[in-house]
Amino acid sequence: MPAIDVKDLRKEFRVQKNREGLAGAFKDLFKREYTEVTAVKDISFTIPEGEICGYIGENGAGKSTTIKMLTGILVPTSGQLKVNGYVPYQEREKFVREIGVVFGQRSQLWWDIGVIESFQLLRKVYRVPEDDYRKRLNELVERLQLGDLLTRPVRKLSLGQRMRCELVASLLHNPSILFLDEPTIGLDIVVKTEIRDFLKMLNREHGTTILLTTHDLQDIEALCSRVIMLDDGRIIYDGGLEELKEKWSKGREIRFQFTSRPDINELIPLTRDFPDVQWTSEDELTASMWLPHHINVSDALSRVVGAKEIRDIKIIETNTDEIVREIYKSGSAEARKHGQTSGEDGGSPAGQKETVPNA
Repeated sequence: MPAIDVKDLRKEFRVQKNREGLAGAFKDLFKREYTEVTAVKDISFTIPEGEICGYIGENGAGKSTTIKMLTGILVPTSGQLKVNGYVPYQEREKFVREIGVVFGQRSQLWWDIGVIESFQLLRKVYRVPEDDYRKRLNELVERLQLGDLLTRPVRKLSLGQRMRCELVASLLHNPSILFLDEPTIGLDIVVKTEIRDFLKMLNREHGTTILLTTHDLQDIEALCSRVIMLDDGRIIYDGGLEELKEKWSKGREIRFQFTSRPDINELIPLTRDFPDVQWTSEDELTASMWLPHHINVSDALSRVVGAKEIRDIKIIETNTDEIVREIYKSGSAEARKHGQTSGEDGGSPAGQKETVPNA
């Protein structure tokens, strides 16, 4: 049985239309007009047990609406979903014992009491036996280094400290599935790294299934082997992160620092056998080669290294942010794959300096 099974899931909202001006406001008092807004449009996906899956999309794409349906907060308009074998909005009491939830901008801790008191209240809510609670709490406090924070009121914690406490609160009852909605929003790089390391440990040692929504694609690269990409309520990509990079990345830049000033006209013939390779002159000692993804890096490197004296080499990959941006522009990963984006130029890097292609 998969951890999460979604089929043709749809969510529509009825939103009031506000008419303009004083006369419009007066009319709205007596006769309101509404419009239908579809936030999630017949999406389907399955997440097996033990997977860390990234769920990404721009603001308004439908990510948080999906998470709220999967956690039982919202009832779908149509479609089917099961989480750990439960229908979330129908079997709430049994279901919530199986899941943990962290919303980055909402707290499940009580603001004016000590952190440990919030944990004890949550233990009672989830009916966790005292011995199991103590064992689980000690493990989590040690892993996330919360010993000095337990007696502080939540309002006196920094954002990073609070987010670590939120993670513990969501895991006290040992859920098999963890939903994370923007868990690293507003955090500095040190705290983000700590949280990422903790989540990887949790998945590795306990087999916890994690569904992660985030705008920080470094979270996705650090944690996820699979990505589901949403745009305007529809899934436009569902697959591996590495596959996404390999198939839709425009390529990579190889920057050479030579021992003497390079002549661009001497470098071009070295890679003449490789189509679409472009050379850029950077400064007196540096030149860059733009290499499409289908060309083997070592083959291209050997041509240059065997002919020129080189002081340093740097390989710069197209990052995930750029790839995702391109897919959003195209409207789907399939369109991007077949070069159907507007203004598709055959794969040369955007914003690049003047280049010289292989003749």
